[in-house]
Amino acid sequence: MTDAELSKEKDAARPGEEPRGPGRRLHGAIAHKLGTDILSGKYAPGDVLSGEVAFAEELQVSRSAYREAIQVLTAKGLVASRPKAGTRVLPRERWNLLDPEVLGWAFAGEPDIEFVRSLFELRAIVEPAAARLAAKRRDKADLKAMKTALAEMRSHTLTTEAGRAADRDFHAAILHATGNQALMVLSASIGAAVNWTTQFKLRARALPRSPIPDHTKVYEAIAAGDGDAAAEAMNVLVELALDDTRSAMRP
Repeated sequence: MTDAELSKEKDAARPGEEPRGPGRRLHGAIAHKLGTDILSGKYAPGDVLSGEVAFAEELQVSRSAYREAIQVLTAKGLVASRPKAGTRVLPRERWNLLDPEVLGWAFAGEPDIEFVRSLFELRAIVEPAAARLAAKRRDKADLKAMKTALAEMRSHTLTTEAGRAADRDFHAAILHATGNQALMVLSASIGAAVNWTTQFKLRARALPRSPIPDHTKVYEAIAAGDGDAAAEAMNVLVELALDDTRSAMRP
């Protein structure tokens, strides 16, 4: 979030005058700014953030809005606050990097290549296995959800929010089709990873190729009940997506 965007939120909720709606937006804007700064490396693990009084005066926001923002960052494992010691940035391994909002903060700037690679490694471990299970356990409703998502992707393309939302729906439908509750919990994280890497690839140029045929192959294998083919198709989809992302990160 830019300083201009944060300023708009401040205008909606001046210090000492925090209506419930704007107040929530304001502390969310502060959390976004601080979270982005932490994920970008502006604040490194071990750094102590400015105190609430100094920060509130610097950005002309209320101390309560700052405290609520710090609570958000604490819940996501980014910081810890202690009396007299202040608010300190925690080691990276403590960060909830699969939180969809934290993923958004990571991609608000220039993401670390190692972090991007780790996301694709996670997908390469989870999604092919999920596709294999989905081929065995899917029902008509699951197939309909995947088919509808594919149609929306074709109609809107991944250059639009509607198309990217359909992409998230497609991957979520596969995880749901596994019938595995632990895998279903990953839907939001996997969806966010898919969304943000796609948006990142589109920042500098158009996608070098359409990934929709790769998704179609996954769907067709799942619909046919062929677990091996579904896993292989998903593995190819993830590998090609990583290749596209690497290309986007080159100068």
